[in-house]
Amino acid sequence: MNPYLAELIGTFILMLLGTSVNANASLKNTYGSGSTKWLIITIGWGLSVFVAVFIVGSSSGAHINPAVTVGLACAGRFPWDMVPGYVAMQMVGAFLGAWGAYLQFRPHFTATEDAEAKLGTFSTGPAIESRRDNLLSETLGTFVLVFAILFLVEGEGLGSLNALPVGLLVMVIGLGMGGSTGYAINPARDLAPRIFHALAPISGKRDSNLGYAWVPVLGPLLGGVLAAGVYLLVS
Repeated sequence: MNPYLAELIGTFILMLLGTSVNANASLKNTYGSGSTKWLIITIGWGLSVFVAVFIVGSSSGAHINPAVTVGLACAGRFPWDMVPGYVAMQMVGAFLGAWGAYLQFRPHFTATEDAEAKLGTFSTGPAIESRRDNLLSETLGTFVLVFAILFLVEGEGLGSLNALPVGLLVMVIGLGMGGSTGYAINPARDLAPRIFHALAPISGKRDSNLGYAWVPVLGPLLGGVLAAGVYLLVS
């Protein structure tokens, strides 16, 4: 599989499954509504990463995250000239995955009155708003993600055999560190679906909180660069 196409497909799978987990847990009249939401979300996102990495790991290294791509490049494990193409395909894949989740649950978006739940299906937000602290949370969470991944990578990315460890890694970050900001830890995972929310004809939606959007973009990128720097110091 072409590695750029693989990044698009992998990020699409990630976002289709992950945003569907959010929708199933948050929207009205789904089978998942009323369950223990956070446990559903963290397990669901971990398994979504597992499936995405398993599918495209052998083709593109399954970065499926601009912070991972930049972190690997900073650590000398991925060529810089391929970074823009990977990031572009990750953004396109995330947007298409969010669109797919919307189509899957369209009647439930109409039935749901909670505008915050509709936005939360696609993008993250802080439990307590403090941009400095929110940025730090996203930076630290992504540092853990990329730092651990750097010890798993073979060559320029993850192989399919790394799917389960990475899925468990994302799950434990969510269970432990995710409660402060919703743990985007991936600029494509947050920004592209947020843009979709802004553009989509979702009835009764609120604004897309674009003023917060820079936090789950800059924080993960800083975390990826920091992880690469620490990895180079200790490896």
